[in-house]
Amino acid sequence: MSATLRVIFGVDDASKLILPNGIPNSIEDLKGEIVRHFGLSGNFRLQYRDIDFDNEFVNLTDTSEIKDKSTVKVINLPDETITLTLTNVTQEEDDFLLSSASDTDILSSAESTSSGTSLRSQPWPTNFEIPPFSYEVQIQLEKAKQAFCSSGTLLTTSNKLRSDILDGLAAEIIKYKVYPSSTELDNVAQALITKYPFLKEKGSVTGFYGWKISLKYKMANYRTRLRSIGCPELSINAVKEKQGATSHGPNQVKKPRKAEVNYCPDYPAGETKESLEEERKALILEVKKKNNQQLIKSKMERTFAYRRQEVVKDMPFIAEFKNRWPALFSESQVNAEFTLITTVPLFSTFMSRLDHYSSQLLRVFKKKGGTARRDIDVIIAEMDKNPSVEVRRTCILKALCVYLNEKPDSLIKEYWATEDIGIDAMTEMERLALGVYIVRHDGADASDPPEDVGVVIEGCTVLRDLREVANGCAVLFGLIYCLNLSYPKELRYTFEFLQKVFMELDGNKLSTKVQVLKNKLHE
Repeated sequence: MSATLRVIFGVDDASKLILPNGIPNSIEDLKGEIVRHFGLSGNFRLQYRDIDFDNEFVNLTDTSEIKDKSTVKVINLPDETITLTLTNVTQEEDDFLLSSASDTDILSSAESTSSGTSLRSQPWPTNFEIPPFSYEVQIQLEKAKQAFCSSGTLLTTSNKLRSDILDGLAAEIIKYKVYPSSTELDNVAQALITKYPFLKEKGSVTGFYGWKISLKYKMANYRTRLRSIGCPELSINAVKEKQGATSHGPNQVKKPRKAEVNYCPDYPAGETKESLEEERKALILEVKKKNNQQLIKSKMERTFAYRRQEVVKDMPFIAEFKNRWPALFSESQVNAEFTLITTVPLFSTFMSRLDHYSSQLLRVFKKKGGTARRDIDVIIAEMDKNPSVEVRRTCILKALCVYLNEKPDSLIKEYWATEDIGIDAMTEMERLALGVYIVRHDGADASDPPEDVGVVIEGCTVLRDLREVANGCAVLFGLIYCLNLSYPKELRYTFEFLQKVFMELDGNKLSTKVQVLKNKLHE
């Protein structure tokens, strides 16, 4: 009998966990289910609400203490000393690992990742906060405020004062992104005249249009200055870089296009390309060892900026990149990499939003007419045969493609084989540019659990044994960010919906088709 748990990860962060086979018999099995569904990594313990102590949280020691609809809380634990997990290593290896383990405590902190201050910690704010300006500027603004309060006089700014204000705004904007959109510049300019109403422009309908245009040019000048001092996010678009490029046109600007917060960060303080290349080589050796996931995680954090610059600048083939960075191609590391890029956790967000919107999506799907409705009915019928959460998620994702006038076969490829994937199937997979594949043995029902679920990119199987289709779709979505890939044209609306509605990344600017669907979800 299935069971449902409420899992708390932190303040204002909780998700629903559906257990098709009921509550596991052991704590380890339950933790394994939580790791699988939400993509957690690291060491943690579980707590539950104990009725003997007024429903306060206490440590969970036996799964018999919880039942259907119970609430459990995830408590992250400090990493254990890495020497406890290592056996049969040489003294030199042991000294090296102990040194790396000491770094891990620092690198895992919220304030300081492996990339130090080079990584941004938050996306563009909902309400842009105007920063404090220089002392000289603040004196002039304070006098203008007094004049405005007493007589309503608007301030006519001098060129120097206007330039100083724009410099302060540009320095604040750059903390979030170097290429703000027109809408974001509107937000900044509007926030400026809201905080300082005496800066409104008399001849402007909005009161801030001139400030927006000035800010646009100020940002262009600011980018030029940062490019000249070697900011990697801007130097990739320098003329000499583009002249040496062969895979993209000279006018193509490499910049965040899918709400990436850390698109092309600088190397960590004290690190060079050569030192990080040595870390990469050491990382390849660590992948071949057992029981050192935490060491691998710390090294992947340390080399994040190096890896991003390689992906963005060189745009390597996937097979080549997988050989250079094998540690990236695991569920836990894709989740970690995606979080570094966007500041949003991948699996917990993807699965919780998919489950949250399922009922609303089904309601909207049933109102669709024509051929699309017939195709959706065929897909949804699988849920009647097998009402498990895995099948439900798969059906929702397939029906979403159909609703958006895209083919689910472009996203999810299904193969049937008697013993293994046949030659024809292998050949077809090698031609697959991007997608999730399912392997079922001949004679199995479409609603039965698949033998294998994996992800293929550029004909290369980058991940396998992903258990369920929704998990495969989440991994594929994460890898698109990790590898700086564009959405395939035949699935651009499906991926836009996943990004902007499910993951809420750049959700203020939607295509007409996705906006209409989003509106219907909230009717």
